[in-house]
Amino acid sequence: MDRRSFIAAGTVALAGTAAGSAAASSEKAAEGPPTFGIAGVGLPVIADGRLRNYVFVSLRLMLGAGKTADQMRLKEAFFRDALVKAAHRTPFTVPGDWTRLDERRMSAALVAAANTISGRGSVTGVEIIAQSPRRRSGMPTAH
Repeated sequence: MDRRSFIAAGTVALAGTAAGSAAASSEKAAEGPPTFGIAGVGLPVIADGRLRNYVFVSLRLMLGAGKTADQMRLKEAFFRDALVKAAHRTPFTVPGDWTRLDERRMSAALVAAANTISGRGSVTGVEIIAQSPRRRSGMPTAH
């Protein structure tokens, strides 16, 4: 087999694999409600009136009827701003643990802010995908 036919055969095989995985991912997306991801929002951990740490949060917004990820992408900066302001106003700190934040309070604050930012019912829920603390050592953690 010469080099050209070997490369052509590899390209055809890769294209078939990519098409199959793209079809599988579009089927998954069609099953559930539309979502929009926001990654890397740094939120403060405040304990005893002092800034103790930052936790970087990645989250997924579950979109309401009639909303698309493209519509929400235009408002991503507003969602980030609202979440940071809410975290400073009423910290989402878990008592005794400076490495994570309270997911329920964070979700509730973002859904409430979404009503103002993009309209009532535009965000039906929030899923916290990851929490990564800036500092992990030398801090109290809940047992």
